Amino acid sequence: MTLSRLLALCAFVLLSACAAEDLTGPPEPLGDFRLAYNIVVAKNAQQVGPSRAATTEEWETVLKAEIAKRTGRYDGEKLYHLGVSVDAYALAYPGIPVVLKPRSILSVTVNVWDDTAGRKINAEPKRVTVFEPFSPETFIGSGLTQTREQQMLNLAGKAAREINEWLVENKAWFTPEAVAARAILGRSPDAPPAADAAAAPAN
Repeated sequence: MTLSRLLALCAFVLLSACAAEDLTGPPEPLGDFRLAYNIVVAKNAQQVGPSRAATTEEWETVLKAEIAKRTGRYDGEKLYHLGVSVDAYALAYPGIPVVLKPRSILSVTVNVWDDTAGRKINAEPKRVTVFEPFSPETFIGSGLTQTREQQMLNLAGKAAREINEWLVENKAWFTPEAVAARAILGRSPDAPPAADAAAAPAN
C-alpha cells in the first residue's frame, strides 16, 4: 500500500470515528421492555497499570447515566433490571506521542433480571471490555488531550452502547413466550425486590 493510500485510509477511519452516536431517534426494537433498576456497583473495581484514579462514586454515576441514555429509552410495560459491576479500569496518563500512547480501558460484568419472575435471565454473566473510542483526540493518546472525566465519559458511553447491543442481540429473552416460561419457574431466592414504574426509575 502506498503512503498516500495509507494516509487516506487513516483519514477515513478518523472521520468515521468522529460520527456521533444518535440517541435522539427511537432505539432499536427490543420487544416489551422497560428498564427499572439500573444498578451499578464499582466498589471492587481494580485500577490496572499506570492510571489516573477514579472513585467508586464517579464510576457508578457516569455509567448509570450513560446506560439510562440508551437502555432507558424503551417504554414497554414489562420491567427488567440491569446489574453492572465495574471490574477494572485504566485511565491513560500522558505519554509520548507516537512512541508511547497509553490507552484507556474499562471492564464490566452485566446481568439482566426479569422483575416479575424474579430471575436472572442470562445464563452466564456478560463481560464487556472496551477501549477508548478511536478519534483524532485519542490518536496521539487521550492522556495528552483529554481530562480524566472525559476519558471516563467516553469509556462509560462505549460500554453502555455495547450493553444495549447485547440486549438487542438477545431480544428473544423479552418475548411473551420467554416471559411465560420464566413465570412457571418462580422467583429466585437471590432476586432483587420487585419494582413498579413509580419506584424504579431508569436513572
